[in-house]
Amino acid sequence: MILLLIIAAVAFLVFIAGIRIIRPTHRGLIERLGRYDRFANPGFHWIIPVVEMMHMVNTTEQMVDADPQEIITNDNLNARVDAQVYFKVRQDEESVKNSQYNVDNYQWQIVNLARTTLRNIIGTLTLKSANSERGKINLELHKTLLEETRSWGIDIVRTELKEIDPPKDVQETMNKVVKAENEKISAVDFATAAETVADGEKRASIKKAEGVKQAKILQAEGEAEAIRLVNEAANKYFVGNAQIFRKLQAVENALEHNAKIVLPSNAELINVIGDMAGITPIPVKNRPQSTV
Repeated sequence: MILLLIIAAVAFLVFIAGIRIIRPTHRGLIERLGRYDRFANPGFHWIIPVVEMMHMVNTTEQMVDADPQEIITNDNLNARVDAQVYFKVRQDEESVKNSQYNVDNYQWQIVNLARTTLRNIIGTLTLKSANSERGKINLELHKTLLEETRSWGIDIVRTELKEIDPPKDVQETMNKVVKAENEKISAVDFATAAETVADGEKRASIKKAEGVKQAKILQAEGEAEAIRLVNEAANKYFVGNAQIFRKLQAVENALEHNAKIVLPSNAELINVIGDMAGITPIPVKNRPQSTV
């Protein structure tokens, strides 16, 4: 009985020792006596203690820092560069095996590969272009890491260039240049605004002068038209009255010498004489000629 109890206890301990629980974020590789035996998905698993061993692999997205480093740019300036790499192990069996058997410590390998790639990329750029083309650097870094780690069973999700810091004295000089450029742009904008205001005032003055000119032209034309109408009235009425006055003078001179002048009854001179005498002529049909 005691022997059976001992055997049962040992068996229970062995069973307990061989229990493995895999979370959904991991996958397992079970080796037997140092050789790969089977793949373990999330859930409950049991291995033979001592004989078998399980290696768990994280398949969630992970991040490693490429560690800051000094890189000499194409214009011979030292830049302090730091980057981050986001990656994850693919969840299929072959990829998990490759991450363990095709590369030794893939996280450390990714860090060193990223550092080397950054030196190659930024070394061909000037400090100014490196700061302005961060997106391009990220794309080239991502492309290179993706190609180099293809056999490792991992995916490079993205890369982020964390910082590109120039030396302190260079940074101060760059800040001064940027400040000077901003002041220049501000001065140009101010001059442009002043020019626009002056141009507007000029146009307003021109419009005002044109308005005054047009008003004077219209006034002069009105005065000329009034003079023309007065002149036409004078020519029409004064010239006719002068002719009648001359006729009256002729009649007066003729009467002084007892001369007789025969005029038709409807003659204008008779009407004038009648008007001057206050007499309204009586219209008579077929009136014979009058003798004055």
